Amino acid sequence: MKNQDMELIGHIEELRKRIIFVLGTFILFFILSFIYVQDIYYWLVKDLEVKLAILGPSDILWVYMILAAVVAIAGTIPMAAYQTWLFVRPALKETERKITLAYIPALFFLFILGISFGYFVIFPMVFQFLISMSEDMFTTFFTTEKYFMFLINMTLPFGFLFELPVIIMFLTSVGVLNPYRLQKIRRYAYFVLILIAIFITPPDFLSDILVVIPLIFLYECSVLLSKVVFRRKQQVNLVA
Repeated sequence: MKNQDMELIGHIEELRKRIIFVLGTFILFFILSFIYVQDIYYWLVKDLEVKLAILGPSDILWVYMILAAVVAIAGTIPMAAYQTWLFVRPALKETERKITLAYIPALFFLFILGISFGYFVIFPMVFQFLISMSEDMFTTFFTTEKYFMFLINMTLPFGFLFELPVIIMFLTSVGVLNPYRLQKIRRYAYFVLILIAIFITPPDFLSDILVVIPLIFLYECSVLLSKVVFRRKQQVNLVA
């Protein structure tokens, strides 16, 4: 019993150390991002046709902090993935360690790809649709805070959704998931993805389709990649 308690305490201490590394990385990236946040801000609004306004002195500071936090999240993802890998590494075999370590750069790449998809595809489509609804009936007036909160809500979720294939591959590698389980829950996964698409897009069929198709494609890619990892894992176990 004492050995189990000591082992549990050791796992908690290890987890605490990994979390500290991740938080430290986030704080470092946040500080660096905040130093250059004005350049980030001007790059994001350079092609904006409308003029943004602030309602109070603290609004622009709040926007700067949000932008710096998003950049810090992107920069922290590789470190968070690496610390997660270090935490589960003792439970992995040597071949599994090498394979799962390769997932770390893929997580960062897919996060940036998802952000780009949201920013260059989804955000313009939704923004123009909502602007067109005014039809000269209203005076368009955007506050900086509301504009950037809307922008982040339209882009940041895709950064995490695009990481689905790598996350499923990792969970398959450590034995939490397998492709057969993913196939069984396919209909429920599709339903959830359709709900996400409907929630984050304008209420028209074309917009929903443009978002649903990439999300379903990501899920099917995840299932295929899970099969590859699962079969490779079985082969390694047979050889061992």
